[in-house]
Amino acid sequence: MCEQVWQFIREKKFFGMVMPKKWGGLGFSGHGHAVVIEKIGGRSPAAATTIAVPNSLGPGELLNHYGTPEQQQYYLPRLAHGIDIPCFGLTGPASGSDAASMRDEGIVVKENGVLGMRVTFSKRYITLAPVATVVGLAFKLADPNKLLTTGKEGITVALLPTQANPICPNGIPGLRTGERHNPLDIGFMNGTVQGESVFIPMSAVIGGEERCGFGWNMLMECLGEGRGISLPAGAVAAARLCTMAVGGYARVRKQFKVPIAEMEGVQEKLSNIGMYTYQVVAAQAMFDAVLANGEKPPVLSAIMKHECTEKGRKATNDGMDVMGGAGISRGPMNFLAPVYISTPVSITVEGANALTRSLIIYGQGLTRSHPHLLHMIKAIQDGDNQEGFNKELTNVIKHAFTNMGRSVTRGLAVQVVPKGNDISGYYEAQMSRLSANFAFCADVGLTMGGGIKTAEFLSGRYADILSNLYMGYSCLWYYEKNKHVEGLDKVLDMAMADHCFKIQEAIFGISSNFPIPLMGPVMRAFTFPRGREYAEASDKMRRAVSQSITKPSEVRALLSQNVFVSKDEKNRVNQISRAVSLACEADGYLAACRRAKRQPTAEEQKVIDEAEVLRELIIQVFLSPFSFLSLCACTRAPRCWVAGR
Repeated sequence: MCEQVWQFIREKKFFGMVMPKKWGGLGFSGHGHAVVIEKIGGRSPAAATTIAVPNSLGPGELLNHYGTPEQQQYYLPRLAHGIDIPCFGLTGPASGSDAASMRDEGIVVKENGVLGMRVTFSKRYITLAPVATVVGLAFKLADPNKLLTTGKEGITVALLPTQANPICPNGIPGLRTGERHNPLDIGFMNGTVQGESVFIPMSAVIGGEERCGFGWNMLMECLGEGRGISLPAGAVAAARLCTMAVGGYARVRKQFKVPIAEMEGVQEKLSNIGMYTYQVVAAQAMFDAVLANGEKPPVLSAIMKHECTEKGRKATNDGMDVMGGAGISRGPMNFLAPVYISTPVSITVEGANALTRSLIIYGQGLTRSHPHLLHMIKAIQDGDNQEGFNKELTNVIKHAFTNMGRSVTRGLAVQVVPKGNDISGYYEAQMSRLSANFAFCADVGLTMGGGIKTAEFLSGRYADILSNLYMGYSCLWYYEKNKHVEGLDKVLDMAMADHCFKIQEAIFGISSNFPIPLMGPVMRAFTFPRGREYAEASDKMRRAVSQSITKPSEVRALLSQNVFVSKDEKNRVNQISRAVSLACEADGYLAACRRAKRQPTAEEQKVIDEAEVLRELIIQVFLSPFSFLSLCACTRAPRCWVAGR
């Protein structure tokens, strides 16, 4: 990004959006943070990433919650005003998604009368590291000489300035930042943080000496919230952009003399885009509401990261299919390529999606959500608490039979719930039934003991159920807030059909592959005794959703909210936003003329001509001023490669 953009970000306090106002920040809520990232992300993934990190994955949140008064008073105003640029070093060569296995280690020492640590560390993939002036660093701390008076050994978090300051008067000699990675040519700053036997004074530990060894809990409590906001916001931006611009392009672009939006093969892709957009928008809105209530839900944060980024990826891929050649020709006219290229980054960071699904969502969710399991684990950890263990084991068994009864009774009850015109009520009944099914299946899963967490095929399917239950309830909640929007019930219908079908398939996958004999058939008998009951979205559903995002409608307006539209009339998204209603009006006139076998009136012809002018502009692609052979010469590629010889 150019210097003017960096200066604008600093002046407008984009780095301090969530910082409390008392420290000079803007004091935005989680939702406010999300919609800003969303607005920027559809236009520039690099800028959105740059702004997101200090507000979610940087040390500001840690300082605000755990910093000493001296650390807060010095650093927080500087971070809010962009005087200091932060980064946070957690990932290392040996510790990606398994962050707790980091090899970065420090030993407590006392040198020249100053208590501190000698730390060796090597971090990579650290966003903003090449330009950071303060580096958050997580490392394992040992105290073999028993020098700590408070705190303990374990993962510790420190804040290292690149220059001397009042908190670290001598600076951090040996701290190295600056070597850059190139994340898919996206353009945001990303690089390494390294040091060998670097002396870090105890004053640099976030929270001071008493917070030594508490780093992991600090990270999970503070950074998990950002994982549920920033990355999903980028996915929402991608999905909304696809709904608005790809949906509009499909209405404007014609093949075989008809808009491609009327072709069923294209409608299949467009309906997916509409459905995915509704699902991620609803999930974001409900998660932000949960945060507004003061909750810090780590499992929901993992679900949000996985589900939203996956759906954002699918929406973008379907958008590229619809755009065709216009989607793969780089240049200023291509609004979708930057989002498409940046998508793998959101899939990978903050816990790769594959491991988030197979290890984190259900692995954490099982112990946190079960009413008795955590108490039973604590009884086991006590070592000699046989009475407590027996009590909780009895509670677990009683709970399992209760869930089995609910699974059966609710499964029978939904058979008499008609769909009718009450789409919301119908799917609320289905969600209640599927929740009971999941609870029973989870209880059956406990028969595997701790093995369920490493049986990742099964754990991943359990995660699919839990995730789709949350996403389904989000869709219902969001619909209740927006049911005045005409046509939204059709989008809800398709979205909920998708969630119900996926939950059903996950339950069948678990029961078919459960390793303990007879448990699989028992599971199926008490969940789906009549076999499969849910189907994927029908062609009628798909057609309705596709039409709702390719024509002027209340649904299109709702799902396209907050998309950045440039005021420049040469901008492609601007052109598409203007062309949709004009193209629909012009096509209506042409259809009427064909039916009546007449020529358009002067007023009709004017609209038709205006639509054709815009249509012709929109279907053009960028032409590079450089010849291909010149480009080959610049990269020293032999010309025979170009000719295919």
